[in-house]
Amino acid sequence: MLENITFANPEFFWLLLLLPLAVLWYFYKRREQVASLKMPTIKGFSGSGFLPRLKPFLFVLRLLALTAIITAMARPQTEDISTRTKTTRGIDIVMAIDVSSSMLARDLKPNRLVALKEVAGDFIKERPNDRIGLVAYAGEAYTKTPITSDKAIVLSALREITYGELNDGTAIGMGLATAVNRLKESKAVSKIIILLTDGVNNSGFIEPQTAADLAIEYGIKAYTIGIGTNGNALSPIAYNADGSYRYGMRQVEIDEALLKDIAKVTGGQYFRATDNEKLEAIYEEINKLEKTDIEEFKYFRYEEKFRSWVLLAGGLLLFEWVLRNTLFRSFI
Repeated sequence: MLENITFANPEFFWLLLLLPLAVLWYFYKRREQVASLKMPTIKGFSGSGFLPRLKPFLFVLRLLALTAIITAMARPQTEDISTRTKTTRGIDIVMAIDVSSSMLARDLKPNRLVALKEVAGDFIKERPNDRIGLVAYAGEAYTKTPITSDKAIVLSALREITYGELNDGTAIGMGLATAVNRLKESKAVSKIIILLTDGVNNSGFIEPQTAADLAIEYGIKAYTIGIGTNGNALSPIAYNADGSYRYGMRQVEIDEALLKDIAKVTGGQYFRATDNEKLEAIYEEINKLEKTDIEEFKYFRYEEKFRSWVLLAGGLLLFEWVLRNTLFRSFI
């Protein structure tokens, strides 16, 4: 009966401290009211004393009724909370993803591209109030999906990203510039790019420094991530006769100096992901750094529950009155 119940006036429960005093008073007065009669034997009255022994039950009923009344005075009620949120500081995010052949390297499991897509998918799900877009780049770049608040569309597009859609190579400048182009018209208070690569800029007709300058001009912050283990990694080195990849050990080359410079001049940060766990930790860190301010409104609806306690008290008192005037009726 008290499950999920709160009390509007819990101070009335202090009245329960009077119940022990009432019990003491009852036994004190009962001893005064009971007359004593000395007799040589009570054998003739055997079997007639059971009902009088139950008479204190009437007092128990009255105590229970009093407890119910005090509980009703404390105003038990259930609370229904409805919440409405309002985004007061939106963030627009474009994720620029390297899809060159080197992203198939297996130093991350099962490979760099699949590991990235899994972690990026979790990141997208944790940004319900932001708009997100996707850019894919290799030797060239294109917009996979413009910035949108529809996370189902973004997640579907992320799953579709694969190697082979673009000419091979690593055009970091093109990837960054395409991401800037998606954000330059944005009216969001905060605009960020998460650019990930595992190589060195070797393609495209836009220099990374030029793209970084464009990001600065439009007030866009870039977080850059270099993905790949230190040393050598098992990477595609040739095609087999059946068209599948032949893997071999290759030196991991990431232009960390360039990525650090892009992050620094745009106000972002550079991260290095050498395994799946570090990649996941990087996206969690970015998620913490870029918070969306939410204004939350809570509405409370209360349903009073004291009526059932009043009815219970009334029922107990009525039951006590009936017993007192029937089974326990006294003519003294």
